[in-house]
Amino acid sequence: MSEKIDFVIMWVDGNDLEWQKEKNLYEGNAKGDNRNIRFRDWDNLHYWFRSVEKYAPWVNMVHFVTWGHIPKWLNTKHPKVNIVKHTDFLEKDNLPTFNSRAIEINLHRIKDLTEHFVYFNDDMFLTKPVKKEDFFKKGLPRDIAIPNPCPSNSRLGIGCAISNNMEIINTTFNKRKAIRSNFTKWFNPLYKKHIIASVCMIPWGHFASFSSTHIPHSYLKSTFEQLWEREQAILKETSKSKFRDKNNVNQWLMRYWQLASGKFIPRNIDDGKLFMLKEGNSEALNAIKDQSFKMICINDTVDIKEFEMQKEEIKRAFNEILPEKSLFET
Repeated sequence: MSEKIDFVIMWVDGNDLEWQKEKNLYEGNAKGDNRNIRFRDWDNLHYWFRSVEKYAPWVNMVHFVTWGHIPKWLNTKHPKVNIVKHTDFLEKDNLPTFNSRAIEINLHRIKDLTEHFVYFNDDMFLTKPVKKEDFFKKGLPRDIAIPNPCPSNSRLGIGCAISNNMEIINTTFNKRKAIRSNFTKWFNPLYKKHIIASVCMIPWGHFASFSSTHIPHSYLKSTFEQLWEREQAILKETSKSKFRDKNNVNQWLMRYWQLASGKFIPRNIDDGKLFMLKEGNSEALNAIKDQSFKMICINDTVDIKEFEMQKEEIKRAFNEILPEKSLFET
């Protein structure tokens, strides 16, 4: 693939006193999700940059999206680093925001962002070499079209956003027509045993939800622009939410739109894996050290009691495969 591909990563320093001060001004009246796990820092971001330099040297630009704080070690003069503050691309009336969903759905507004970009949360890491074709092929995003019949319905969790996303998708797309038009993308051997879910969902007349492995997502900037033209009301409403709210949509709406419209190429289900961190993380630690996947997500949870100990274990595992400083570091 000859097109340029950018990486976008969002980061928040929950230890920043100025950020805490501003957040405290709003969270007293907040009805959304402002739990500590949304903001605490695992102190492993430098390994993300090391992995990009080592495993994806072909990346065009890294857009580092931040409230304003910048890691002391980050080489901001690196030619592939673009520091993007919220004030650089979000509407002034919606600032400040502590809602990742509000930020994510506006990523297309980042100046000079390429049409083809990969979005990372700061808990998503590359753990072995990747090619451009792992993210885009024939100009289209690589993704996995596997239905999920049972999305979560938790008030503050992802379930509400998924339900809101799916209402838009099902209002716009006819499920049977969408699958019939791209049959081999929905029933693809790269999904392996998970293809059974597609077979079981054939009788359903609508999309319930889509499965996600919580790995970096490939996007077309034009998809964001198209959704903003068509669904401006709910996107504006989400953008106004200071914290996560049950009425929000999230960036998965853009992903679901790409799937339902057939604007994707199937990818291997085993390219990445989600690990929900809790007490005892041997599986996640081994996946890092053994480089079992091309990419992983190590997701923070409320089940972690010994946070500092778990943090150090994760850092030691990354240091085994990425011990050398990158040029992204000073």
